[in-house]
Amino acid sequence: MNRKSHLLSLLFAVTAVLFTTSCSSKLTPLSQSNFNVTPSPLETVGNQVPVTINGTFPEKWFHKNGIVTITPVLKYGDRELTGTPYSFQGENISGNRTTISNRRGGNFTITSTFPYKPEMLNSELYLRFDGRIKNKQSILPDLKVADGVIATSALADVRTSTPSVAPDGFQRIIKEAQEANIMFVIQQAKLRDSELNKQDMTAWKRRVEEAFNDPRQNVNVEVSAYASPDGSLSLNEQLAAQREKNTSGYLEEELSKRNIHTDVYARYTAEDWEGFRQLVMASDLQDKELILRVLEMYPDSETREREIRNISYVFEELATTILPQLRRSRIIANIEIVGKSDEEIMTTWNSNPKELTVEELLYASSLTNDEKVKERIYQYVTANFSNDYRGWNNIGTMFFKQGDYAKAKQAFNRAAQVNPSAPEVNMNKALLAIMDNDLETANELLGKSAGAAGLDEAMGLLNLLQGNYNQAVDAYGNNKT
Repeated sequence: MNRKSHLLSLLFAVTAVLFTTSCSSKLTPLSQSNFNVTPSPLETVGNQVPVTINGTFPEKWFHKNGIVTITPVLKYGDRELTGTPYSFQGENISGNRTTISNRRGGNFTITSTFPYKPEMLNSELYLRFDGRIKNKQSILPDLKVADGVIATSALADVRTSTPSVAPDGFQRIIKEAQEANIMFVIQQAKLRDSELNKQDMTAWKRRVEEAFNDPRQNVNVEVSAYASPDGSLSLNEQLAAQREKNTSGYLEEELSKRNIHTDVYARYTAEDWEGFRQLVMASDLQDKELILRVLEMYPDSETREREIRNISYVFEELATTILPQLRRSRIIANIEIVGKSDEEIMTTWNSNPKELTVEELLYASSLTNDEKVKERIYQYVTANFSNDYRGWNNIGTMFFKQGDYAKAKQAFNRAAQVNPSAPEVNMNKALLAIMDNDLETANELLGKSAGAAGLDEAMGLLNLLQGNYNQAVDAYGNNKT
């Protein structure tokens, strides 16, 4: 064979190979390098396993007369779940599939979602190919593209969440103050009968006597005497001191008449500039801002008074409206009301619960570990204090923990009727929404739950189910790991 004939034979052979490659009746298997899976490994989002697959058909791979359908398949144990199939077609095929060029190849994206099952913790994601060229099947093997499943979100179970109990307002010691004022004439310290017999003084004496004679109450008395900040400092010093002395002497005599033996703490303030400032701020004086600026600019008492007096029209109004209110002795009865002991509360609950306030009843529920007793207390509260949302909410938490979610829902709905803005109620309703996989409603309800006990845990659960793992960690804090 001469050289020319040899070259022609070689050219013919190469052409034949190229022709058979491009027009082969079979498709060659693709490799993992042709696909990128997100996320990898697969992860749950709530109770679903979503996946996005970005793939590439290489150049010269897709037959012009070919049709290829790719289906994601999640295999676990001896079972499998198929995802959404995607179909592609060659350039010579008519139809609604995605067309892929033989010469250039092409990129594509597949998305699919699988319902999560615990068995999927050990699973693998495959792509299944159904290839056909001119209606003849071209068999391609399943191709593994990812492992699965990281089930972080599925680890959270709303049924193990702690519902929010509305707090009681019980206070062992309740503090209150009974006040009265004895007013004085300008530059005088004499106690006038008209002041001593005023209604607020009569009420003050009566309340002090009641507190002293009640074994559950403690009382002491404070006297604060003042002079208005007009006039010389030395004069005001004498006036305030004498007003304090006269007031204290009168009170000690009155208390002694009633056999009330308690401490009387007395003090005086020569010039009540702070009281003056507060009264001016609360007034509707036309130039009160000017007066307040004087107080800020001049810390010295005499300078303050001089500058204010220089504004003659202002001082005249002050002399009739503000200054008379500062010439006084303020008397305060500090009263402590001591509540029932824990033992007394539980004894009363067992013997005569009608003697307990709603706050004492709700507090009583925290004094027992017996769930049946707690439930009976909450039932009593709902029956006798039906307009207090806390009884309904808290008995709902009992039903929730018992797994009786229908009763829990009824109780939470009743609580919401009484107080729709109660944070504990909204949080508990959010837990039920999560149970129904209504995460949008749950998110809305948790937005109305600020201040509810257990809110961080509920927010962590919701973020976990939504796949927001960083937010879940922030929300859980040290509550869970």
